[in-house]
Amino acid sequence: MNSIQLATFSNHAIYACLAIFAVAFVAHTIEVAWSVRNVPGQTKTEFEFTRTDRAGRIGTAMMILGFLVLLIAVTARGMSAHRVPWGNMYEFSITGALTLTGAYLFALAKYKLRWLGLPVSLATLLTLGTAITVLYRPSEQLVPALKSPWLALHVSAAIISGGVFLVANLVAATYLWMDAIEKKGPRPTWAAKIPSLESLDQLSYRLIAFVFPLWTFAIIAGAIWAESAWGKYWGWDPKETWAFITWVAYAAYLHARVTVGWRGKRAAWLCIFAGSTFLFNYIYINIWGTGLHTYSGL
Repeated sequence: MNSIQLATFSNHAIYACLAIFAVAFVAHTIEVAWSVRNVPGQTKTEFEFTRTDRAGRIGTAMMILGFLVLLIAVTARGMSAHRVPWGNMYEFSITGALTLTGAYLFALAKYKLRWLGLPVSLATLLTLGTAITVLYRPSEQLVPALKSPWLALHVSAAIISGGVFLVANLVAATYLWMDAIEKKGPRPTWAAKIPSLESLDQLSYRLIAFVFPLWTFAIIAGAIWAESAWGKYWGWDPKETWAFITWVAYAAYLHARVTVGWRGKRAAWLCIFAGSTFLFNYIYINIWGTGLHTYSGL
């Protein structure tokens, strides 16, 4: 296929992903709805448990299929332009959705976190839907400032970090939700598959501790790239400033846990605050911000 055909194929694959993740979202919604359904004094039958589990398995299968199709779409987009597929906001978004889904599937395989399928499928749908309707730009060559080997290193590190950060924030939000429920009384039966508060707290911490060095590398790589492209390592451009703010926020989270001993609600809220700085940088600064890093094409 030539470049135009590859770009068209990538677009069609993104639309297919929207349909697949929509099925995953519906399946996980049904799983959650049937899990929450609780008639006082009535125990769930084996059929009801089987039906709930089947819906969850369908959701997981669709998440895996969606990840594979999205991987093909992102790869085809890069091949169409003969470069790595993250030269603008659209490409960053579809690759970010791929990373988010991949981070979830990794957590699912290692920690059995199928309950995260509902928010992750919803977040992926919103990201891909916004990308294809609002952020889309035709496949084209890079602007001169982006033609560097550092593009692959710097941006890929940022995308992977962002996907893991968002999964960690979903876990932290789940902690706060379950904490509020358990304060009202014993944990309900429908929440049996959700890990304990202590496990949620530890998982969020482990995810951030795992990816924080990669985010540090992304910032350092960006500074080295900036020096070669613009003649200075740091210029307090809005995007690099907010990337540094995100680094400080997550560093504060790790420091508070390791040295001060923060756990539970305080740590979860700090995690969510740090994640909000990343999302602000990704959404507001990329789309409405100004500076040397404005590559959204909007």
